Amino acid sequence: MSETKVFKFSDDTIGQIAKILQMAMITGTDVVDNLRMFEVYEDNGSLFPSDDYTSRFEGNVEKLLEEALEFNNDE
Repeated sequence: MSETKVFKFSDDTIGQIAKILQMAMITGTDVVDNLRMFEVYEDNGSLFPSDDYTSRFEGNVEKLLEEALEFNNDE
């Protein structure tokens, strides 16, 4: 019988999950859909957010901030 590998979330992963939840609440999107896009990698028994995912997420946050500022300036 094979052993099941056990992994722990890194602090970075826990923080990213909190950001995903906050983003879902702010945008009114389903948190499940946001979590499905989340990518992690394993290092020494811990799971970390992938660099590609982190870059995309931060880019999306920047885009939302720009759109919010534009919307606010148009009023």
